[in-house]
Order: sequence, then structure tokens, then C-alpha cells
Amino acid sequence: LGASTVLRLMPYMAPIALRFAIPGAVLLAASAVFGRMSASNEVMAVRSLGISPMALIGPALVLSFLISLATVWVNDIAVTWGREGVHRVVLDSVEKIVYRMLETQRSYTTRRFSINVKAVEGTRLIRPTITIHGGDGDPPLILTAQEAELRRNAGYQTLSLLLTNGSMERGKVRYEFYDTDEFLIPLDQASKKGELRETPSECPLAKIPHEIEEQRQAIQSLRQSLAAEAAWRLTSGEFESLAGDEWRGRCSALTSAQHRLHRLETEPWRRWANGFSCFFFVLVGAPLAIQLRNADLWTTFGACFFPILVGYYPLLMLGIDRAKTGAWPPYSVWLGNLALLAIGLWLLRRVIAK
Repeated sequence: LGASTVLRLMPYMAPIALRFAIPGAVLLAASAVFGRMSASNEVMAVRSLGISPMALIGPALVLSFLISLATVWVNDIAVTWGREGVHRVVLDSVEKIVYRMLETQRSYTTRRFSINVKAVEGTRLIRPTITIHGGDGDPPLILTAQEAELRRNAGYQTLSLLLTNGSMERGKVRYEFYDTDEFLIPLDQASKKGELRETPSECPLAKIPHEIEEQRQAIQSLRQSLAAEAAWRLTSGEFESLAGDEWRGRCSALTSAQHRLHRLETEPWRRWANGFSCFFFVLVGAPLAIQLRNADLWTTFGACFFPILVGYYPLLMLGIDRAKTGAWPPYSVWLGNLALLAIGLWLLRRVIAK
């Protein structure tokens, strides 16, 4: 990527990076502050005055709660505005990206489109071979030419491929040309990111309830259609058709629709759980750092982060995986947070009881 493209990407990448950086930064801050306070006997001094250590931990918990709310918003921005912006910048810069890849590697490949060249001279592609992969079992379209040039069509979602003295082949059909011929490639095929499709994980939180209702209606319609079709086939004695590929395909469509509904129902719980990891990280990290009484930042942070790494994240991923399949309810994604809550309350009790 060129410098201008990277600069354009940075605003959209910022929330994507922050959704991972904020919880770690909050835990690092809590470990550093309370570890140093405890090592300097400040917590002991507070106790000697008859003041509960909660007077020190309470403000940190309140601040982490507010940061958690902000992190939920950052998560929502990252998967909607951020991802869409990255995709748009990549599409706008796809011509430069393709040329840079061809100059260095002599090839560029995406899921639907690939190009190989012998050399690149300025904007001229020498002896290119372009393959447009077909869909639904169709043979690929293979283009070869003496030279070619790529041009981004401003205002259009296409990339022009100008071929000179070449041929076009699909299956057994071959066509040759001896002048310059233009071939249009949709940008979503030329981009490695592919077509921009709004999956449940990229749907704004405000839009998810409407999507859930629409998905439930679609599932209900599919079920009614399948029931009516099955009744008709059974009545007419066409039993074999209920075991054919067409019927299995329609049943598969219903399964896919149900899977999307489970993902939609899980997504709000997942984003809130991810955002509120900040609060639960501080709930565990602050009292643990006080008990460790170590002024070394990385030792304290490592001791706080290790149980989170081996306990919290596996439980989070387990809850997300099972909730998306519909095996567990959507709120199962909070398993990791509930585990941290139990550990944090136990640690707080030990700190206060001393």
C-alpha cells in the first residue's frame, strides 16, 4: 500500500485497533497503579487510618464502568463504520494495489480473479494472463494478450482491462483479437476483500432488533413453504422427491436462516460482553495487584493477565461458539465475565478482610 492509502485507512483502522487495545490498557493501568501503591505501603497506611481499601478501588471501578460503556460503542463503530471504510478505501485503491503486487511478485490473486505477467513497464503489463473464475460449475474465462493496462473507472465500481493483441477463451470457445479490446472487471472481484456483505457481526446494534424480526419472519415463511410442499408430495405419492437434491437444498436454506438468526441474537450480547471486559479486568486486576505488592510493572501485569488469558478468553470463545449454533442461549457469551466477577469478588473480600 502507498503512503496516501495508509493515511486514508488509519481513521477507519483506529476503532478496530482500539476494541482490542482498550481492555488491555485498562488492565495494565490498574496493575501499575495498585501494584505501586501496595508496594509503597500506601494501602497499609489507608487501613491504619480505619479506611477501607474500597475507597481506593471504588473510583477505579467506576471509571472502568464508564470506559466499558465507551468500549461497547467503539466495538459497534469498529465493525460497522470502520470495516465499511476500510473496504471502500481498498476498492478505491485497488488499481495501485494490483500494480504494486505485479511489480514485486508478477502475480495477483483474489477469490474470483487472478492475473500473472512477465513484466511491468510503467502502466503496461507485458504478456499478461488473466483468469476470471466461473461460478456454479462454469468454466473460467482466460484472457491472454501481448500487453495490457489497468484503469480505474472513476464513478463506477469497475476496473477496465485494456488488452492488445490477445485471445479470450472459455471452455471450448476461443476468440482472438488483434487490436485493443476492453474488458470490465467488477471491483469486488478485483479486491482481495471481496464483496461487502453485511453479516450479523457487522450489523449496527441499533439495527439488530429489526434484522432479528425480519429473519424470524423469513424462517416462518420457509417453514410454511416446506410444510406445504411436503404435504403436497406425500399426498401425490412423490416420496422420492423428498430425498432429492432439490429438497435437501431447501432444507439447507432453512438451516442457514436459523444459523443467521442465532448469530443475530448472539451479537448484542457479545458486543456488550466484550466492552464490559474492561470493568471485570479491573475488578480482578486491582485487588490482585494489591495482594502481590510488587512495584515491577510487567511482573504485576503478567500475574494479572495470565489467569485472564487461560480462563476468560477460552470461556468467552466457548460461549460465543455455542450460542451461534443455538446450542446455548445468547447470554452464554457472558460466561467469561461471570467467572471474572466471581474471582474479583473473592479477591476483593480478601483485600478488605486483611
